[in-house]
Amino acid sequence: KTEEISGRKYGTDRDTDYGIRTVVEHGRSVTFLIADGVVPGNEGRGYVLRRVIRRAIRYGRRIGLEGNFLGEIAEAAIAKMGEMYPELVNNREFILTVLRLEEDRFQQAFLNGNAILMDAMEGQDSLAGETVFQLWDTHGFPVEMTQEIAREHGVEVDMEGFERAMEAQRARARATAKFGDDRAKIRVYESLGIGGTRFLGYEQTTASSIVVGLIADNETVDQVTEGQEVEIALVQTPFYAEGGGQIGDSGEIVGSEGRIEINDTQEVMPGLIIQFGKVTQGTMNMGDSVDAYVDPVRREDTARNHTATHMLHAALRQVLGAHVRQAGSYVAPDRLRFDFTHVQAVTDEEMWQVQLLVNEKVRQNARILKDEDTYQSAIRRGALAFFGDKYGDTVRLVEIANGDTFSFEVCGGTHVQLTGEVGAVYVLGESSIGAGMRRIEAISGRAAERLVWERFHREDRLARTLSTTPQETEERVQSLMDELSELQRERENMERKLTLQSAESLLDSAQQVDGVTVLATRVTAANADSLREVGDWLRDKLGSGVVVLGSVINDRPILISMVTSDLVERGLNASDIARGAAKAIGGGGGGRPDVAQAGGRDASKLDDALELVSGLVRESLSS
Repeated sequence: KTEEISGRKYGTDRDTDYGIRTVVEHGRSVTFLIADGVVPGNEGRGYVLRRVIRRAIRYGRRIGLEGNFLGEIAEAAIAKMGEMYPELVNNREFILTVLRLEEDRFQQAFLNGNAILMDAMEGQDSLAGETVFQLWDTHGFPVEMTQEIAREHGVEVDMEGFERAMEAQRARARATAKFGDDRAKIRVYESLGIGGTRFLGYEQTTASSIVVGLIADNETVDQVTEGQEVEIALVQTPFYAEGGGQIGDSGEIVGSEGRIEINDTQEVMPGLIIQFGKVTQGTMNMGDSVDAYVDPVRREDTARNHTATHMLHAALRQVLGAHVRQAGSYVAPDRLRFDFTHVQAVTDEEMWQVQLLVNEKVRQNARILKDEDTYQSAIRRGALAFFGDKYGDTVRLVEIANGDTFSFEVCGGTHVQLTGEVGAVYVLGESSIGAGMRRIEAISGRAAERLVWERFHREDRLARTLSTTPQETEERVQSLMDELSELQRERENMERKLTLQSAESLLDSAQQVDGVTVLATRVTAANADSLREVGDWLRDKLGSGVVVLGSVINDRPILISMVTSDLVERGLNASDIARGAAKAIGGGGGGRPDVAQAGGRDASKLDDALELVSGLVRESLSS
């Protein structure tokens, strides 16, 4: 296929062979990556994909391929391998769309970068490393392509300078990072000497335990007292540590002599769960027997939203296609956020179908099954896994099923037992967060109920304010908007008439400059169009002359310059006059010889600008 579309034959010469092999191998690789749900990005697997696509494009150009061609390579790969790998066929449209968008994006990056590169090389023997770095860092222009183009033009590339710029960027990144602090904190956790924490939170939200670690002010301590911000480790805990997009649990830990209010829970090291909080009463010591209580309402609301996230994922895949893959999430008690791969905005109808499907599954009160399996076995069984997470040998599986499986994912989060407990799910919005990446924000449970209540009451209040019913609010608002538009038109017409009436008195301020009538004055106008209309009227009244009007509109000075046709023939130019006068107000302008407009920044200098007009006319006439 590559031979066909490039017009080159494999085996002709070494460079051609290398280019053809690169396009073929890279084209096949990106086809499989996109089918697996990877989309071009600036980090992780997305960045690898983008680099491979751009390298394929670069080598494609070397063998004469112009425009978009990777779609044809992908089509050939799908046709050849689709029977063995059906996901290629199932995701064909998604693959082709992603490739087309990325090729278009790189084409624009190439055009921008190439223009900058050509300017930088003009009349030069060498190209500064800083320029190479700017092209790569700001415009995504590959360094290899910069070197290649420079070589073709006989220009040396300062790669040492490029490396220095790269190292400077790395140094800036290191300076803003907190790796040193992180390493120090890890040493503190290691000094606790705790192998790990047993997590009980899937089955219960309360538990008795023993304090095996206390940290205050980044140091291990034996006792904490009222008012201190602390970190506490237990032998076993019902508190869920933040992970898989779900925030950590809160609640309280109570001992015989003290109480700690917990506001967050983190897995600070593999297997080690730490609760973060503040001592609100008494003291707590190492070795104390305590009772741990997870905030049940917060946990339930979070579990509802986590289950809703899985249901949204499944519904998106059914409505938009199997190419949809999770790319990130945030699950809190009051809301959820779900990022997914999709190359275009989700339409209102598609979003309605997604929400409808999710709430239908809620009403079916489907069971939510949890079990464990090896990661490899789970994937073979069809479970979806988020590629941004790291998984151990054994993983927890969450399946939503009511006869047929609706959702089946690898997930370590907390969930409700039946979908009916979610209550309802409402999508608040959908937006783009990058190339081929979309984000949904939604709510469920109590927050969804509160939203409906607030919306109903808002509609009622609005209807009462507008003296109508909630059902007729939209028509009432449209009627008021129409009335407002009509009133605005009437006001503008009235202002125009008043401005034109006052313009007649301005004729008396006209001056003679070397036999030419010049009228340069300040007027009051609502907008530039109104100012221009006054200028037209005055010019027509003069018959022959120069009219320059100034006004302050929206706190910005504006000048309109007009010259009658007979004076244009004598060499006067409205554009030159406007530009010359605009210097006084810190601006500039332009236009045609007969009419021009200028603007500036300093409204206090408008009168000074108008005073320059006579001198500008005199200069033009004498030149």
